[in-house]
Amino acid sequence: MDLNFTSDELNFREDVRSFLRANLPIDVSTKVLQGKRLGKDDFVLWQRILHAKGWGASSWPVAFGGTGWSAVKQHIFDEECADAGAPRQLAPSLKMVAPVIMAFGNPVQQRRFLPRIIDGSDWWCQGYSEPGSGSDLASLKTRAELVNGHDGDYYLVNGQKTWTTFAQHANWIFCLVRTSTEGRQQEGVSFLLIDMKTPGITVRPIIMMDSEHEINEVWFDDVRVPVDNLIGEENKGWTYAKFLLSHERTSIAGVGRSKRELKKLKEIAAAEAACGRRLIDDQRFRDRIALVELELMALEITSLRVLSSTGENNRAQGPEASILKIKGSEIQQMLTELQMQALGHYALPYLNEALEVGWKGDPMMPAYADHAAALASHYFNFRKTTIYGGSSEIQKNIISQVSLGL
Repeated sequence: MDLNFTSDELNFREDVRSFLRANLPIDVSTKVLQGKRLGKDDFVLWQRILHAKGWGASSWPVAFGGTGWSAVKQHIFDEECADAGAPRQLAPSLKMVAPVIMAFGNPVQQRRFLPRIIDGSDWWCQGYSEPGSGSDLASLKTRAELVNGHDGDYYLVNGQKTWTTFAQHANWIFCLVRTSTEGRQQEGVSFLLIDMKTPGITVRPIIMMDSEHEINEVWFDDVRVPVDNLIGEENKGWTYAKFLLSHERTSIAGVGRSKRELKKLKEIAAAEAACGRRLIDDQRFRDRIALVELELMALEITSLRVLSSTGENNRAQGPEASILKIKGSEIQQMLTELQMQALGHYALPYLNEALEVGWKGDPMMPAYADHAAALASHYFNFRKTTIYGGSSEIQKNIISQVSLGL
C-alpha cells in the first residue's frame, strides 16, 4: 500500500479546505471546537450545505447521489471537516440505514428514502437495543404481527427500544422486530422502517451522567407499519442487521476527530502552567502522548486499508470492522483521559451551563484551561464508546471466531 498521497489527492485536500473556509458557519464550528452543545438545526444546516455542494454523502456511490470518492478522498474529507470544526454528519442516516436500503431495499424504497436522507429532510434513529437485549441482540422481543387489513396489509408493532440516540429529533426509525418465534432466534427477525409520527409511538428521555439528553426509550403500542416498509424478506432481518453493524463499527473509528483531539492535547501540554513549567517537558507524560499518537497512526492506516478493500470488492466489512471499532473507541477514551490529566484540577468540575455558547469562565483561569469547562461532559460521554455498536468483548469474540477460528 502506497502511504503517500498523490498530487490529485493533495489538490483535493486543498479544495476541501477552501470549501470549509468559505461555507462552514463560524458559529457552528466554534461550538464544535470549544466543545459546546450542538442543536438539531446545526446538524441539519451543515448537511444541507454539503448537499448543495454535491458532497452530502461522501461514501455513497454516484448512482444514489453520492460523491463516488475513493476511500482516500473520503478519509481526507472526514479529516479536514473534523479539523475545521464541522459537525459530524448523522451516521444512523447516512452510514447505517442508507447502505442497507441501497443493498437490500427495492427501487421504490430507494427512490423514496435516499434523497431525503442526503438533503437533510429526514433524520433517522436506530431501534436495535432493548432492555435485556443489548449485546445479545438476537434475543429482542419487540413483536411485529402481520395483519391483513381491508385497507391494505400492515404490521402491528408492540414493544420497547432503548438507548436510542437522538430519537427526540428523528422523524424515522429503523427497527429490528420479531416476526417469528420458530427456529433460531436470528431466523425470526425482520427489518422495518417506521415513521416516528405514527400513532402509538412514545419517546421518553434518558438523562445521562452528564445531565445531557442524547438517548431515549422508544415505546411501540399497536403501531401500524405498512408492509411496504419491510426491507428485503420477512425473517431475514438478521442478515441486514449484521451488514448495518459492520458499517456502524467502521464509522465509530473516528480517526479525523481523534486527530483533532490529539492536536488539542498537545496544545494543552505545551502551554506554560502557573508554576512556569510545561507538561510536555515531563518525559512520562510525553511518552503517553507518543503512545496514543502511534496507536492513532496505526488505526488510520488500518482504516484506509479496510475502506479501500471494501470499495474494491463491493462487500460488507467483516471482522476487520471490529478491529477498527475496538481501537477507535479505546483511543477516544485515552485522549479524553489525557486531556483531563493535562488540565489537572481545572478539569474536575462539571458545569452543565459551560456547554452553552456565551458562557464565561473564571477570568483567573489560564487560557489553555478554557477547554476544561466542557471537558468533563465529554469525558463522561466517551465512557460509552467501548459499549455501543457492540461492546469490546463482543468484538473480540467476533475476531476470534471469524478470523482465528477459535
